[in-house]
Amino acid sequence: MIRNRYAALCMTGLLTFGSAVGLAGCGSYEKVETLSENGASEEETGTEETKAVLEAQTSEKETEMTQAKLPEFDSVDETVYVVTEDGGTVNVRSSCNKLNNSNVIASLDTGTELKRTGVSKEWSRIVLEGEAAYIASDFLSTEKPDPSIYSNSASFAEGEVKLDPSWQYADFSKINSGAAVLYRSQADSRKGKTICVNAGHGTQGGSSVKTLCHPDGTPKVTGGTTSAGATSAVAVSGGMTFADGTPEYKVTVALARILKDKLLAKGYDVLMIREGDDVQLDNVARTVIANNASDCHIALHWDSTESDKGAFYMSVPSNESYRNMEPVKSHWQEHNALGESLIAGLKSVGVKIFSSGSMEMDLTQTSFSTVPSIDIELGDKVSDHSEGTLNNLADGLAVGVDQFFGF
Repeated sequence: MIRNRYAALCMTGLLTFGSAVGLAGCGSYEKVETLSENGASEEETGTEETKAVLEAQTSEKETEMTQAKLPEFDSVDETVYVVTEDGGTVNVRSSCNKLNNSNVIASLDTGTELKRTGVSKEWSRIVLEGEAAYIASDFLSTEKPDPSIYSNSASFAEGEVKLDPSWQYADFSKINSGAAVLYRSQADSRKGKTICVNAGHGTQGGSSVKTLCHPDGTPKVTGGTTSAGATSAVAVSGGMTFADGTPEYKVTVALARILKDKLLAKGYDVLMIREGDDVQLDNVARTVIANNASDCHIALHWDSTESDKGAFYMSVPSNESYRNMEPVKSHWQEHNALGESLIAGLKSVGVKIFSSGSMEMDLTQTSFSTVPSIDIELGDKVSDHSEGTLNNLADGLAVGVDQFFGF
């Protein structure tokens, strides 16, 4: 998977390294130091004659860099996979030069499948989004790595996952005696990704406790269940009641169970925040557990309106201060990308979509999330929530998950 979906791939013919111009390709270049007289002594700068010699040497070195012979690639046509010892990411470059990161065009997760078209002594030429790119061969293998090494939940055993007080933002939680449950897929082809399925609401007593809206204590920038300007919100709201008298928390968990089975069948591992009517985990605890034990976080909800409005996701508000607050600053784009993928998946199975498919909302979940995370509303009070409809919604969400991770 390409880690940064929002950086445009820059396949240029020339790259600039300091004051030297390097030919894009795969030469082994020496580093060129830029000489400066700022603050230098007479002894350091030397005479005009010495400087002229140094400038000539630098110019010669720049010419060597520009005209360096490109390494020869043996042509191949094979499928390879990104591999690392710790399940991390690997840089892809527009040239085979590791002096700095000015030529990095993408960062790929362990397990990413690629097409390799050429191999040299040190580098592999690959195809990335239809263009040639380069990656160090040491980080590629023709054998698909074990999915367990590149899932965010790899260190967790199947079964209960409780909030670890040492995790980032864990101390902001007020209700955390419950546990999520991690399920490992038994499918023949495992995806190596863990999906957190968070059935909204369903925490008894949650509406009588409050937690901070933002980790830095700043006020909300939009309205919602809690109004704009507030610095704290209910730990978990009770949710609404459907027109037929069914509590929302019962419908969200019903959908969560169906979605769990479909994802497991596809090869995903699943982290279930809640499977019964009550789990003692507030919104912060749910989010922090998802941050540490999953690769994305999907919270299931229905809206409180009564117009059968259709599905939409809660997008990150286009508010400068909010988008510059960590961890939102580092993750808001992937939150929105997950939302767009889920809406596309729902559309593909004929689910009604509200307006553009998104609505800006400052949520506790978003404010504390460090993995792709989204609150998705599947309809409202008067929407059908029969078993057939829930199955169709789950199919669409599963398609959206596939789209997001590139499967």
